Amino acid sequence: MLLNGCGHKPTQAQVPPPPSLPQNPPTATPPPETTTTEDEKINIPADAKPIFEETGMASWYGAPYHNRRGSNGEIYNMHAMTAAHLTLPLGSVARITNLKTGSSAVVRITDRGPFVPGRIIDLSLAAAKAVDVYLPGTARVRLEVLQSPLPLDTGGRWAVQIGSFTGQKAAEELVEHLQRRYQTAKVIKFVSPVGAWWVRVRVTDDDRQRATALAHETETAEGSVFLVRLD
Repeated sequence: MLLNGCGHKPTQAQVPPPPSLPQNPPTATPPPETTTTEDEKINIPADAKPIFEETGMASWYGAPYHNRRGSNGEIYNMHAMTAAHLTLPLGSVARITNLKTGSSAVVRITDRGPFVPGRIIDLSLAAAKAVDVYLPGTARVRLEVLQSPLPLDTGGRWAVQIGSFTGQKAAEELVEHLQRRYQTAKVIKFVSPVGAWWVRVRVTDDDRQRATALAHETETAEGSVFLVRLD
């Protein structure tokens, strides 16, 4: 199941800047107590050894995602120690270390992202402040997975996410094309809190290799293509 030759010319992705910094940082606004557990303390043994490591650029996200439901079903609280990652199992616990300043913090993976080429993790506002990412907006970090509720290398539910599109029409045209070309594929479009449109393709049998191949072969005239783990 590949999207090679789908008729869209590739373009160079326009990397958006990190969120703007408010003049007066907002005061903490905890999400509804009945729908979130993000403020629970993350307990990690002192001798915990990393089970996975990667190095790359981190960014952070706050409003307008604050108090909206995240990928794990909880209400996102930008004042909690959480983060978004594309492929780590939801609920994984990771230590993030700023390679320039040495500051580090432990976060829980509760969401998917960052959907920007060249970045490996999107931190909550609180986590970004803890590891000195808040002021510069981005920073090079080391990510160490300390705990995971699911295997990292096997299983999982996989999809390819394409976007973002500035207009609904472009997203609809891609959805129609994919549905005609792959009649058994589950293709949906949806709008993000910032108003951009996305297309997501769920691969047959949740085959990670198939999803990876689809992501590598897909070309779009607008936006970028990302491999995403759904669970």
